[in-house]
Parts: sequence; structure tokens; C-alpha cells
Amino acid sequence: MNPILYSFRRCPYAMRARMALLASGQVVELREIVLRDKPAHMLAISPKGTVPVLLLPDGSVLDQSLDIMRWALGRHDPEQWLAGEDSDLIAANDGPFKSHLDRYKYASRHGSDPVEHRGQAMAWLAMLETRLERSRYLTGDRRSLTDIAIFPFIRQFAATEPEWFADQPLPHVRRWLGEHLASDVFVRVMVRLKPWAEGDESLFLN
Repeated sequence: MNPILYSFRRCPYAMRARMALLASGQVVELREIVLRDKPAHMLAISPKGTVPVLLLPDGSVLDQSLDIMRWALGRHDPEQWLAGEDSDLIAANDGPFKSHLDRYKYASRHGSDPVEHRGQAMAWLAMLETRLERSRYLTGDRRSLTDIAIFPFIRQFAATEPEWFADQPLPHVRRWLGEHLASDVFVRVMVRLKPWAEGDESLFLN
């Protein structure tokens, strides 16, 4: 039995989990969901109702994206992504940057000033720009778990106002972002799938 992954194509947390699973060579049954109609089985094994959710053959469940990434790479890590894990940088992405991103991208939902939160997010991106001036990737000369964990959120930020983003003084961030967007591992995990329903033939991420 292969692990079962509940995922949503455009969710940045699910993106990074899928990328790590694919890079590790771990074959999983991939179940694409619709957020407004979540499968009963997914909610039964992970009542919090967010993706990604990975059900392992022994019945245990991983429902945090970083835990899924570490589990997959702990089994097989051909590019040594785990060696470049910067937990503090990932925490800053998942915490303050993600908060500003949400209040910029979904300002009406949060009742926030998008320009204010865009500016706060840009201050953090300026720090990434400085890091990427010194090395090709965030933790050195090879892509790592840190790059893959952060990249989907920078993608989301850049796509909010692409023309505005293209004019910002972030050449190294844009180069880094473009490289990840064109990477084989990203292209493969972003294939569009029909939402899964009970009784459907299994589809696999491999």
C-alpha cells in the first residue's frame, strides 16, 4: 500500500509537500480535493480540514507540510535538501511574511490595508535579496529544503501584482523565483488533476 496524499494544487503548503515527495522518489496516491467540498475520509483522519494530509500505510497521519517534507526526505534525499534546512528562516516565512502576504493578497477578507502589508512583506524580501546576492540559493550553492519551503509563498506574492513586482529592485529574488518556476520538480507537481471522488481510479505522484 502506498501512502495517500490529500492535496490542493494551488495551496503553497501542499506545493512544497508535493515537491519534497517527488524529489525523494516516494510514490504516493494523490487525491486532489475541492476546498469547499472536502472528502469525508480526509476530515476523519485530519479534522482540522487543511491540506496537505498524508496517510501512511501504518495508519499514522502527517498533516503539517514541513513534517511531510522531512518524512519524505528522511527516507531518501538524493539532492541533500535536509542539509540546507534553516528553521529560523522558514519560521519567518511561515509566520510574519505569510501574515503580511495574506493581508496584502486578501485585503478585503481581512479588512486590511494592502499597501501597508505589501510594504512589510517587501522588507523581508529585501533581506532575501541580500542573501541571494551572496549565493545562488538561500542556504548556499545548491537548492535545499529552505528554498522549496519558501518558494511557493514568494510565487504567490509575485503573482498578486506581477507588473508591480517586476519593477521592484529584487533581481536576485526574481532570478531565484524564475529558476524554481521552471524546475522539473515544480512543473511536474503542478499538473492539473480532476478532483478526487470515492471510487475513482488511483492516480500517483511519482
